[in-house]
Amino acid sequence: MAGRWLDLCWALTVLCVLLMAETVSGARDSSIGAHISPQFPASGVNQTPVVDCRKVCGLNVSDRCDFIRTNPDCHSDGGYLDYLEGIFCHFPPNLLPLAVTLYVSWLLYLFLILGVTAPALTCSPHGVTFLAFGNGAPDIFSALVAFSDPHTAGLALGALFGAGVLVTTVVAGGITILHPFMAASRPFFRDIVFYMVAVFLTFIMLFRGRVTMAWALGYLGLYVFYVVTVILCTWIYRWQRRGSLVYSMPVTPEILSDSEEDRVSSNSNSYDYGDEYRPLFFYQETTAQILARALNPLDYMKWRRKSAYWKALKVFKLPVEFLLLLTVPVVDPDKDDRNWKRPLNCLHLVISPLVVVLTLQSGTYGVYEIGGLVPVWVVVVIAGTALASVTFFATSDSQPPRLHWLFAFLGFLTSALWINAAATEVVNILRSLGVVFRLSNTVLGLTLLAWGNSIGDAFSDFTLARQGYPRMAFSACFGGIIFNILVGVGLGCLLQISRSHTEVKLEPDGLLVWVLAGALGLSLVFSLVSVPLQCFQLSRVYGICLLLFYLNFLVVALLTEFGVVRLKST
Repeated sequence: MAGRWLDLCWALTVLCVLLMAETVSGARDSSIGAHISPQFPASGVNQTPVVDCRKVCGLNVSDRCDFIRTNPDCHSDGGYLDYLEGIFCHFPPNLLPLAVTLYVSWLLYLFLILGVTAPALTCSPHGVTFLAFGNGAPDIFSALVAFSDPHTAGLALGALFGAGVLVTTVVAGGITILHPFMAASRPFFRDIVFYMVAVFLTFIMLFRGRVTMAWALGYLGLYVFYVVTVILCTWIYRWQRRGSLVYSMPVTPEILSDSEEDRVSSNSNSYDYGDEYRPLFFYQETTAQILARALNPLDYMKWRRKSAYWKALKVFKLPVEFLLLLTVPVVDPDKDDRNWKRPLNCLHLVISPLVVVLTLQSGTYGVYEIGGLVPVWVVVVIAGTALASVTFFATSDSQPPRLHWLFAFLGFLTSALWINAAATEVVNILRSLGVVFRLSNTVLGLTLLAWGNSIGDAFSDFTLARQGYPRMAFSACFGGIIFNILVGVGLGCLLQISRSHTEVKLEPDGLLVWVLAGALGLSLVFSLVSVPLQCFQLSRVYGICLLLFYLNFLVVALLTEFGVVRLKST
């Protein structure tokens, strides 16, 4: 049984990779020719010269809308909304602050959607948990969307490097400030060396200015080698520990400390107060009651115990959670019924495929008319309704069907497309804000995109540190960003190369990209030197130094963006 679930999760991962190849890059076919030349679009009817879209703010108000609509550099190949046209064509100039405020609010809510949806990609059957893919999904999808368009490739590099600096300084430093601890030596050296190699390869890639197929495959191969190394090291360590007859230390580098074990044991022995709220007499629920309970994202018992801050955040998350319950089926092998809810799962057979066709390539496939008569989405609804009807009458409420595990494929596919759709809108909004404020894609990536994608992981790591698990949180800092940079750059460039059949050209946004890469490398060297000098006993002073490092880096990056810091021209 465990082997079947393991094979299922690997199949889901491969399916998601194939899906991203079609979703992220498929919509670019019509614009590949337009990106061959950096100055002019491909030959066709309209040979409009490509002008930097950020110059729109220097034009007269009456000319801005026409500039946005006719300049190829201002066009977005994906997404549901044209944000630049909305700002410069539908909002009057005196309402520009209102438009920017609405865009920023929508951007923040999109980050919330990414944070709520990403855990749905986590598959955990019998101890095999692909947490790296689930936690890194917003970063990966944002990088894939950004790399698929030459106009936003700098956004991807800025986000990946910016998130790396943020996590290795602010998050790691915050963990040590909240809870000083003894770091695990071997995992620390392993992770930081692999991450430094990845950063060095990216530095070489920027210096060369191009990415070939072999280079992209090398990124993915390095991550596979990292995963194999982690598995082998863990297996060897456990084998040596079992074979040892001498109990040398009460704490081992990759296990919980004594205080952590005590906390776990105390939690396992605690009384389950949820039993008090169970009904005294059991009764058979109706189909409507099962559906209503399955679609309810709010736990009333938890709501009464939580703080006002948690309740306010929950109010914003409720629409997203309800939408996910309605569209994303979840198969939980740890439950007796595997999370089988007959009315809801039958509803999923209609709604989830509909969501898939309406989010794939921003709905291009969904509205396509078969034979010029019937749209694809109508066919999907009819087929889904027929399948749902058969499933409903052929199954029962108490026993999951034999093929219930197939719902995991549907849930994985639907949640991946939700994340891809949200990530596409995030990239388009950030590019629009960059045009309005005349900011480079790199600075937007290292600030807003990096902060938005990393804020959820930061709070999770800080919570782990407060609960007495700082070593686990510190390890997560490096493991996640290794996945993000290797898979984000490797898969993003690989998909673009496979679609365009040409190598990816990289044009760094001046000095800022090199400042960003240098800061990330310097922060890793600082940790590599200072942590062993402290005998792996990380103190609050170390955390404060990391925070100061990030503040200095941020100041230098912003000064570089605004031209205060620049290279002397010869």
